[in-house]
Amino acid sequence: MASLTSPPPLTMRSTHVHDYDRFYIGGTWTTPRGGDKIEVVSPIDGSVVAVVPEPTDLDIDDAVLAARKALNGSEWRSTTAPERASLLDSLADEIEKRIPEIAEIFAVEIGAPLAVGTQFHQMSVSILRQFAEIARTTEFTVDRVDGGNRVRIVKEPVGVVGAIIPWNGPIAAAAFKIGPAVASGCTVVLKAAPEGPLTAYVLAECVEAAGIPAGVINIVPGGREVGEHLVTHPGVDKIAFTGSTAAGRRIMSLCGDRIARLSLELGGKSAAIVAPDIEFAEVLPHLIPASVGHTGQVCAAITRVLLPRSRYTEYTEILAAAMSSLPLGDPFDAAVALGPIAMQRQLERVEDYVRIGLAEGAHIATGGSRPDELTSGFYFSPTLFVDVTNEMRIAREEIFGPVVVAIAYDDIDDAIRIANDSPYGLSGAVFTHDDSVAEKVVREVRTGQIFVNTAGLCVTQPFGGFKQSGLGREGGPEGLDGYLETKMVQFATAGDNA
Repeated sequence: MASLTSPPPLTMRSTHVHDYDRFYIGGTWTTPRGGDKIEVVSPIDGSVVAVVPEPTDLDIDDAVLAARKALNGSEWRSTTAPERASLLDSLADEIEKRIPEIAEIFAVEIGAPLAVGTQFHQMSVSILRQFAEIARTTEFTVDRVDGGNRVRIVKEPVGVVGAIIPWNGPIAAAAFKIGPAVASGCTVVLKAAPEGPLTAYVLAECVEAAGIPAGVINIVPGGREVGEHLVTHPGVDKIAFTGSTAAGRRIMSLCGDRIARLSLELGGKSAAIVAPDIEFAEVLPHLIPASVGHTGQVCAAITRVLLPRSRYTEYTEILAAAMSSLPLGDPFDAAVALGPIAMQRQLERVEDYVRIGLAEGAHIATGGSRPDELTSGFYFSPTLFVDVTNEMRIAREEIFGPVVVAIAYDDIDDAIRIANDSPYGLSGAVFTHDDSVAEKVVREVRTGQIFVNTAGLCVTQPFGGFKQSGLGREGGPEGLDGYLETKMVQFATAGDNA
């Protein structure tokens, strides 16, 4: 298989990476069972930048068999938690060495500016290093006394994990699953999205270079059909999925048929509450990257901005001016803040929601169309809708693009009501100088993460959602729980057998 080491410089005018022809299964690069191919299209200019093999159900079977063999084998079963921690550190080292290269590939296949790609993959390293430390400090066996009986509580690996990751941040999403899986002693079959397989191939190379034992981590790209085969496979004990709520609902149904263990990190429509006591200039440095960073293609993006009615016009004018000034274009240009939307169908989805918003009676303060100066590629101007009510579809449905809605509220209780009036509950923020207001919002808004006078994504603490934003948590010590089963052992006391 060709290597991605030291690739030629990449630009908008020359975006071909190179092709792959194998999968990483059982610690080796295996020949696909079928002959179908996946074309990787760059959103920079719409060109095909690579071709990779498309797996069949038989390839998934091979990967699950390899993971099961490793799980049951003496080499992996006999590893200690500190040894598994060292493997995670080694994997983090391999990824860290290749971050500049990975950021370039990520720019080509997904359109993320180099700074965004660098940040995403630094996060991946942080996640893996944290789970290495968690492995070292977690007590997997605890002895207790219960009513005079000696009891042992043992935390054991859940088994083979089917990890399904999205295109918008493949290695970061993978780290959230590989980290706790390896820390706990599980094995993994990782299915990457067909829209973004190239960084996943680099991850496979890093797994190999890190010396992860054969079969512990197996990586294949693939679409929905092989994804469903993985979800329903009897050799898979747990599914860990990151993606849309619609797909998560389907996966939950399939897992329910066989009572498979399941964690879901799904969509969001997160709200920032801006109190009237703060100047909007203080909010902008936090709000802009949290709302339209990575072209809004982040599940935890702040896409509803709740503003006091008394300052609504003032605040929306400032926000519109800031959004309209964001540099949009070539992700290899260091001055660019936003790259293209990742794929044609996603661009069309964003355009559909703009039409929906206008039909619902909202107005566009800035953006709302493709930029005239960028005639090729999947670019869309950052868009702010004003005069939005929380009943509109653009305020309730995840758009997954650079679209923000501004909603007026009457008082803080009204703002909290609006924030909670959503099928989602993934992230959120409050901006205020009043500590009592901040504490009230933090206490009453039902969301998995919430930030005070800042916004973003914290990957080294528990991350996950309320309501339709998911099940379970990723990150932090809480992220390990879903990869463990609890066994109770009770020992006979002296005299029980007399």
